[in-house]
Amino acid sequence: MPESSIKDHARESRLFFRRAVVTTVIIFVLLTVLVLQLAYLQITSHEHFTTLSRENRVKLVPLPPTRGLIYDRNGVILAQNLPTHSLEITPERVDDMERTLADLGRIIDISEDDLKRFHRQRKQKRRFDSIPIRVSLSEEEVARFAVNRHRFPGVDIQARLLRNYPLGEQMAHVLGYVGRINQQELERIDTSNYAGTSHIGKTGVEKTYEKTLHGKVGMQQIEVNALGRIIRVLESHPPTPGKDLHLFLDAGLQAAATRAFGDKNGAAVAIDPRTGGVLAMVSKPGFNPNLFVEGISSADYKRLRSSEDKPLFNRVLRGQYPPGSTAKPFVGLAGLETGVIASGKKKFCPGYYQLPKHEHKYRDWKKQGHGFVSMQDAIVQSCDVYFYSLSHDLGIDKLSKFLGLFDFGRPTGVDITGELGGLLPTREWKRRARQQAWFPGETLIMGIGQGYFLTTPLQLAHATASLATHGALVPPRVVQRIQSSQQQADPPPPPLPVQLPIVDTKNWDDIIEAMVQVVEGPRGTARRVYTDKYRIAAKTGTAQVFTVKQDEEYDEETVSAKMRDHALFIAFAPVREPRIAVAVVVEHGGHGGAAAAPIARAIMDHYLLNDKP
Repeated sequence: MPESSIKDHARESRLFFRRAVVTTVIIFVLLTVLVLQLAYLQITSHEHFTTLSRENRVKLVPLPPTRGLIYDRNGVILAQNLPTHSLEITPERVDDMERTLADLGRIIDISEDDLKRFHRQRKQKRRFDSIPIRVSLSEEEVARFAVNRHRFPGVDIQARLLRNYPLGEQMAHVLGYVGRINQQELERIDTSNYAGTSHIGKTGVEKTYEKTLHGKVGMQQIEVNALGRIIRVLESHPPTPGKDLHLFLDAGLQAAATRAFGDKNGAAVAIDPRTGGVLAMVSKPGFNPNLFVEGISSADYKRLRSSEDKPLFNRVLRGQYPPGSTAKPFVGLAGLETGVIASGKKKFCPGYYQLPKHEHKYRDWKKQGHGFVSMQDAIVQSCDVYFYSLSHDLGIDKLSKFLGLFDFGRPTGVDITGELGGLLPTREWKRRARQQAWFPGETLIMGIGQGYFLTTPLQLAHATASLATHGALVPPRVVQRIQSSQQQADPPPPPLPVQLPIVDTKNWDDIIEAMVQVVEGPRGTARRVYTDKYRIAAKTGTAQVFTVKQDEEYDEETVSAKMRDHALFIAFAPVREPRIAVAVVVEHGGHGGAAAAPIARAIMDHYLLNDKP
């Protein structure tokens, strides 16, 4: 045999040995690295990784508080929380959001508005926050999703409480509504206290008393599995629910006032003169506040915004109207109190008034005039000429200063946000706002509640209430008391009345008696609302929407409905111990005695006679 065919056992042994050594070294090195890594993970970084593991396993979940309820004076619920199911998505647990939304849309109806709202909230919230894509799911939709739940990681159905307003548009302007928190609100609220809360008061009582109604957030420590499902609750700190509000408002009276308007638009306010409590606050037309709770659709919002009747406009707080002849009792009181005129002194009314050395005629509503009239006659018959003359004698400075005592020209301080202050013109105001001097003719026009003079319906009711109490000016209030589950009652501090500085109390009696004769007198402008069940002190008013030229006459039959005069009416009753003061404005209603007075009478009847249909 050839020599090469014989194996070299020694050489093979050496080669095997070298390979075994190299393999052993590699194994030793790898084991060393493994041991060192285990030591690093289990000893050096034990605390760090334990914390990470715990954070993956244990979650802190905010517990939003239950929003406080709102009741009327008789315990009728005005704002409540109804249980509902919402479909919610946690973005950090969804890999493909667009595909998830598309697949969800095949089993549950999701509109374009829902998608827009969802994407808007995604930008405002953190990735681990749960965001609703659909609310108020039906039982069928809940069941349909439950069957397909395994296909949608990060999507779940949550049981929540949804704000609801049972009386709908009747209380919309006074209660306001809640809506989803927007970016501007996020910048000013305490985000820690609103963790888990998606809604906040937007208008009305809901906004003014947001802190009281909201409550304080709680916290829950939960253990979850790898899929994010809750295994158990480790620790819980319950939230503090919001407090309930009890209002001065009477839901039955509010409904009666709304019905009394019929198909007319306008505003009505009823106040208890003794407390300043707002018994009714109607702005008509209204709107359904429930549409705004979860986000109103584009079509519904466009319809409300584009409506000529302006249902979103709060006429009670923000509607500014010339007071018309309802200002005459206050102007008359100014004349008596300053000594410019005596109640029994008569002036002649030929149907017009002329300033000294001026040819322009300021006409009375009664073309042929009223003849000789006293202060009482002038208020009863609403004689314009008498108040032209009285206003001229008073002058703008005395007149505006006295009317300012009744809070004309500034907000009343009611406990609802958004109130405007009307306009009580003065020389200084016109110089500042118009860069013009004040003219004597403007004083005359102001004396009959026209011209620059503007008031809100709430201001008119507030001033009327002060007439009823002989000058006790009590700021109007909507909320009567605040109730919590832990305490019996926590009423807000009562507003302190301001006594108007009227020197001669007989002047009150003269003006009030004249207002009584507006209803009871044979020539009174509100004779149609007379009743023998209680006595009413009142004043009608008509406010021009446009100016009639000197050589023209106002013809209601030929004027378009939108250009007709506003009808106004103020009243309080019973005369001796007043329990209610009312102001009514009917837009384009014509005469106060015909359009506004019957509405006020319906309100007073319901409240004083308990006339509940």
